[in-house]
Amino acid sequence: MKQQETIRTRDEVPAKDKWDLTTLYTSDAEWEKALATIIPLSEKVLAYKGKLATSAETMLQALNLIKELTEIFDVAGNYAFLKTAGDQSDSKAQEGMGRFMMAASEAEAKISFFEPEILTIDTKEMEKRLEREDYTEYRIYLKKMLHMKPYTLSEKEERLFALQTESMETPSKSFEQLTNVDFTFDNVTTPEGEKPLTNSTWSLFMQNPDRKIRKEAYTKFYHTYDKHKNTIAALYAGSVNQDVYKARARGYKNALERALYKDNVPENVYENLVNTIHANFSPLHDYYKIMKETLKVPDLRHYDVYTPLVKDIQKHTSFDDAVEIIREALSPLGTEYTDILCKGLKNGWVDKYENKGKRSGAFSCGCSKGYPYILTNYNENNIRDVFTLAHEGGHSMHSWYSAHNNPIMHYNYTIFEAEVASTFNEQLLFQYMLKNASNKDEKIYLINMRVSDILATLYRQTMFAEYELKTHQSVENGKPLTTDSCRAIYGDLLAQYFGPQMHFETTSNLEGLRIPHFYNAFYVYKYATGISASLALAKRVTEGGKTERNDYFNFLKSGGSRYPIESLKIAGVDMSSPEPVQEACKTFSDLVNQLKQGLLT
Repeated sequence: MKQQETIRTRDEVPAKDKWDLTTLYTSDAEWEKALATIIPLSEKVLAYKGKLATSAETMLQALNLIKELTEIFDVAGNYAFLKTAGDQSDSKAQEGMGRFMMAASEAEAKISFFEPEILTIDTKEMEKRLEREDYTEYRIYLKKMLHMKPYTLSEKEERLFALQTESMETPSKSFEQLTNVDFTFDNVTTPEGEKPLTNSTWSLFMQNPDRKIRKEAYTKFYHTYDKHKNTIAALYAGSVNQDVYKARARGYKNALERALYKDNVPENVYENLVNTIHANFSPLHDYYKIMKETLKVPDLRHYDVYTPLVKDIQKHTSFDDAVEIIREALSPLGTEYTDILCKGLKNGWVDKYENKGKRSGAFSCGCSKGYPYILTNYNENNIRDVFTLAHEGGHSMHSWYSAHNNPIMHYNYTIFEAEVASTFNEQLLFQYMLKNASNKDEKIYLINMRVSDILATLYRQTMFAEYELKTHQSVENGKPLTTDSCRAIYGDLLAQYFGPQMHFETTSNLEGLRIPHFYNAFYVYKYATGISASLALAKRVTEGGKTERNDYFNFLKSGGSRYPIESLKIAGVDMSSPEPVQEACKTFSDLVNQLKQGLLT
């Protein structure tokens, strides 16, 4: 289709360009029926309180109810969420999401006894039950539950934690409301007139080729954050304090251990990542030197670093053409993979184009049944959007294989694994497009884009991860977080990561106060480990044969049947070793050298 000149309303978007949610529920009325069963089901589970230890048969009956409730949570929750994502101005959809959240919260409080009571059952008795054939689909679920036993509290204490869930979100919700709703930024002067500066337009201004415009936008943007720095720092400190409290209340030695323990990820994975990146600052600093020379600026400033070093390649790619490019690029994975993906992309998986009220950006939303849905705001004139489609397609195929090879109680994979399949697809697409580039300019453009993406995912996310570690350690060591201490910690990291080429503004260290991911602590490092694993696996699969490809598919099919380090070992990469991160840094270094040759020779 021709790219829209004006933004349509949701009703004006053809059905073929929207996702088909009927694989979840055929109608809102069917969803309503499912929603109405949540509380009654949770009450049926509650009736087993105090009885789980009596016999394996009794516990199995309760487990069957938990499974039924889990599926409704999964499917009804996704349906409600996708309705709101398609049009955030739809009050009916917003109400539906709110009603689901209220029902789910009430149900979770009712069944909060379940795990603590199971964990009181004698170990030998539990081992006998786990060997029973009728426990097969629950075996992994229960073993992972037993893994959490050392840090699971009493029933009353767990209920208190469950009741705190909503109030614990206050720092993150307040941050979002303050920065996304209450903040007002000054306009930026451009040759086309005054343009509004917002959190959404910020990135566009930072990519503007006019340095004066970048500087003005940067100055005004951080001026607003500077006015509210003490409030934001207090919100972030509150979030960190909550993390430390939750770790101590459960008996973990620190907040990092609490974050990693559930996925059975050893702390040395986090340490290896940070240490290996520090040992490979050289290619990163070389890139900024290339940037300074290419931009021909006397000193490199923080508002310069997101400026493209080569002109944007104007290349029209229809949605259907993008799907076929992806099909060819991912051909090393075989026709089963590409046929399922490409058929899905064209038929009901994807909500393709922008409409009024639609959530920005892109995401994949897998489920235990139905399609693994994808939201995009596809722009036919932006090559990057082809990469976005391949990326989200990787997530969705991971979800597809997981759901088709595992029972619901352990079909879902961890966030640690999630970024592997998506960035794997990006790497194969990059290799394909680079090989088939029509001229030198297009090749340099693609290399520059890939360098920027790996930098953002590998280096920048590791810097964020190191900041999180340092702020939490500060509180754990008895030193409260303040506005000044947050800025000092972040400012020191900026200097280390950007190196000697960079000259910072006095407000540059306020960047650490505007990152929303920090309110979900120890999450961002998974982006860096994910791309490290995917680069290693992409090389292994493209240079290998049937065995290497099958190993990768065994990873995709694992779902939640294994802990992430183990599932990635099956694929052929050991993330407990620093080697994959070191190899990712080498890939980055090689691309920086290619970019240097293309730009400066």
